[in-house]
Amino acid sequence: QVQLVESGGGLVQPGGSLRLSCAASGSIFSINAMGWYRQALGKPRELVATITSDGITNYADSVKGRFTISRDNAKNMAYLQMNSLKPEDTAAYYCNANVRSSSDYTRKNYWGQGTQVTVSS
Repeated sequence: QVQLVESGGGLVQPGGSLRLSCAASGSIFSINAMGWYRQALGKPRELVATITSDGITNYADSVKGRFTISRDNAKNMAYLQMNSLKPEDTAAYYCNANVRSSSDYTRKNYWGQGTQVTVSS
């Protein structure tokens, strides 16, 4: 099994910054893409940013220029640096990883439990 654990959420004022972390552990042979998604109250989950194992990134238009996704392949970690935060960024943020298992070499998508980000004055 594989576990993803997010951390770094919290309450921040508009214009502030937060850095989210995602730690992957368990039966991991390799991780392909990793990503961050968010879900605001009463809205569907949406993509925020993704990054491939080679470091190719993709961002939602709403966060381009403000958020930066990165990863540390050696540590099986992903990060989301969020700057110039806006109230509309308020949501639960979820880490996603496409993992090839070290036990049976199958590839599956995993989700973390989420971390809340609240942007408010």
